[in-house]
Amino acid sequence: MKNKGWILVIAVAFVLGTVVGAAAAKKAPIDPSIYAGKPPKEAGAALLPIAKRIADKGSWENIAVGRVYYLSGQKAEGQAIFDAVTGKKAEGGDWIRIGRVYWEANEWDKAKAAFDKVLKLSPDDEDWLAEIGAYYQLKGDRAKAEELFGRSFARDSNNLWNTLRAACSYLGIAPPA
Repeated sequence: MKNKGWILVIAVAFVLGTVVGAAAAKKAPIDPSIYAGKPPKEAGAALLPIAKRIADKGSWENIAVGRVYYLSGQKAEGQAIFDAVTGKKAEGGDWIRIGRVYWEANEWDKAKAAFDKVLKLSPDDEDWLAEIGAYYQLKGDRAKAEELFGRSFARDSNNLWNTLRAACSYLGIAPPA
């Protein structure tokens, strides 16, 4: 009986040690030698895997990491992250963020497809209606833009940000996110 007690104590200590060690590794400071004094592309490339680890399982966090990969010219890596996030149960918030990345990359067809998913998943979100309307206006589809602006303003006609999103688009400025 004494041996079983010690085995249990050792097993519990091992499990606790593993958990504490994993948590400490996740919170370990980033060594400046990874980026300090390195050429910018090399420094950024060294930090991206760390950012990916820190993002863990967060969808918005992973999309943010994917954005940096995608916009830095590493589209395949960024797209793989987007696909992993959307391969699960993606929400409107995931798709709006991915659509913004495609917009920044000047890939309207991909942005439009992502925005259309937002409209399907979150058809009554007045903020996204106005933002997506602004992108449509900037691409020259005024009828679709004004339909989306109308839906947005019908839900909240006193929203500063949505009013600015519409105004920006008519003036050729990307909308505030």
